Amino acid sequence: MIIKRKVYSALFVLALGSSSILAQGQTFDLAISNGRVMDPETGLDAIRSIGIRDGQIVAIEEGPLSGEVNIDASGLVVAPGFIDIHTHGMNDESNRLAVADGVTTALELEVGVYPVAPWYAEQEGKYFTNYGASVGHIPTRMKLKHNIDIGSWMTASAEDNIQDLAPAYAFEPADAAEIERLQSLIREGIEQGALGIGMGVTYTPAATRREILNIFRTSAALNAPIFIHMRSTDNREKLEPLNEVISNVAVTGASVHVVHINSSGLDDAPLMVQMLRDARQRGLDISTETYPYNASSTRLESALYSGDWLARSGQEYSSLMWVETGERLNAETFQEYREIGGFIVDYSQKEENIRWLVSQPDVIIGSDGIPFVDGRAHPRGAGTFSRVLGLYVREENLLSLMTALSKMTILPAKRLETVAPAMMRKGRIQVGADADITIFNAETIIDHATFLEPAQSSSGIMHVIVNGVPVIRDAVLNDSVHPGQPIRGAAAE
Repeated sequence: MIIKRKVYSALFVLALGSSSILAQGQTFDLAISNGRVMDPETGLDAIRSIGIRDGQIVAIEEGPLSGEVNIDASGLVVAPGFIDIHTHGMNDESNRLAVADGVTTALELEVGVYPVAPWYAEQEGKYFTNYGASVGHIPTRMKLKHNIDIGSWMTASAEDNIQDLAPAYAFEPADAAEIERLQSLIREGIEQGALGIGMGVTYTPAATRREILNIFRTSAALNAPIFIHMRSTDNREKLEPLNEVISNVAVTGASVHVVHINSSGLDDAPLMVQMLRDARQRGLDISTETYPYNASSTRLESALYSGDWLARSGQEYSSLMWVETGERLNAETFQEYREIGGFIVDYSQKEENIRWLVSQPDVIIGSDGIPFVDGRAHPRGAGTFSRVLGLYVREENLLSLMTALSKMTILPAKRLETVAPAMMRKGRIQVGADADITIFNAETIIDHATFLEPAQSSSGIMHVIVNGVPVIRDAVLNDSVHPGQPIRGAAAE
């Protein structure tokens, strides 16, 4: 894969050298003229015009270009389309809000899916954005314990009886033979094109350290990265789950991405980031991400809130909000809604930690957006990227615009390109790259989604292009086009 990457970079260089010749007198499928083109990989930050043909960038010029479709980007930033490395909102309502936030690639990697091939087949032709998924430890445990094909756990409905299944898939240990079966199911998913292995260990507390270690071994053998929600533990021992992850990486050689370090680490998140940096200095392949909100969200019926969760977390019932109504919970409503099953918002984080994490150049931005249903969800599924660019870059000056774009584009692309060759053409404004492009007004971009009114589109995103097709023009969504393509792992190719 390293060789391929070098060859591909060389192709970029050759193409760049010939772009002026190619552009002379040509009419492109789409031309974007006079925008402030920003490419975090090369550092380009200049007024340029872009010519697009057959879904790819084929010319980058100083003067204006002509196309069958023309976009005047004067006064606007022309950036690589945002890559959401962590989303669960794989439905139409969520995808509309995501593309309005500048997202051109949306991936379900933390929880994942099973079975993989049918899931990809079901998504075909439905997305404004590119899409993809990992093979999930949670849904493969459901297959193991219940012989059901859940598909996506996060988009499952009440009729799928997730709550009825919880005692087995979450709370029953797996013996040696079952662990081998899990590894086989995961291997099957990778062979069908999964983008790695999704592990929500906090949702499967019966999964022993031996089981998790064996899955890390499978990851290393398949060259398939793990995207892991670390194990839950006592609030006083937040470092223990990360120690488990780092030791497993060191022992097996697996490649691992730790999801939402903000909600997993809380006040220890800065120390955890330093631990990950130290691990990378010693040759371990490990990374992390954050979302820019001081509250998390997940399913209330999950194992995360089982047993004496109050003592483990140090929280109160009132720190939880029922998404469907916006009400804060108490002991009675906690039990009532847990039996029903659904999403909550969990107010357990500090804004000072979020601000620090967002400012770190090596911490990827990912939304962790949960599925919108009838306008209800967590606002991060609608406003993550515009919030970073509007609040933390422009208003608070916590990080530069180029650094922020890097965390949304080239960093997630590089995190995935060893498993998914298509990602070598994403996250870049370069000749030869896919024409996934987000054009926004740096002076007005901002999120509007709130915890009480989460389904509010961001503003300042003027144009979004996916595989060369304009999905948003002049801030208006064209819902008659669905140019999103599947992003699959190399094993399927």
